[in-house]
Amino acid sequence: MKAALDLLLSRQSVGALEEPAPQGADLDLILDAGLRAPDHGRLRPWRFVLIRGESRAALGECLARAVKARDRRAPDSQLDRHRGWALRTPLLIAVGTRLRPAHPVPEIEQVLSAGAAAMNMLNAIHMLGYGGMWVTGANAYDPDVNTALGFRAPSRLVGFLAVGTPAGTAKTAPPPERPQRLAHVVEWNGPSPDSLVHSVA
Repeated sequence: MKAALDLLLSRQSVGALEEPAPQGADLDLILDAGLRAPDHGRLRPWRFVLIRGESRAALGECLARAVKARDRRAPDSQLDRHRGWALRTPLLIAVGTRLRPAHPVPEIEQVLSAGAAAMNMLNAIHMLGYGGMWVTGANAYDPDVNTALGFRAPSRLVGFLAVGTPAGTAKTAPPPERPQRLAHVVEWNGPSPDSLVHSVA
């Protein structure tokens, strides 16, 4: 149990990725981990779109078009950067949520469920020996990119998981220093003016 927790606590985002990407049984385990995310109301709102192989070039063009549509003055170098990112990433998993706006379960909980699925998958990616990074930004929230990947409003992306094997110095890089626990945790002692000043020891 401690070994599993130590492995979990060593997870970090990895941007430098190379082949191989998970496939077969490993990829199935990663996706199954996503499907174990908390799910209020059993809505099963998660949707995962796998982008690999030659489809990465098509995604790169989609991202470049979206950038150009948002900013007609975007230089070619910026467009090429988005194309290159898609092409050099061994596997991309677009993570989204099928939103039900009129449902009693609030929309934020449906989105958070997709976020929890993404985190479950990132943990599984790491524990299987691969590397991953959760990528958002303007393209992840762009309506045209969302539609191209099958997320028509009100459904939407929560981001891309870039997945592969850690490359270069990322193979041996130690995890970043863990945040100080006392900077983020307080003990609640009831509704009083000083109820949030006592840190957990």
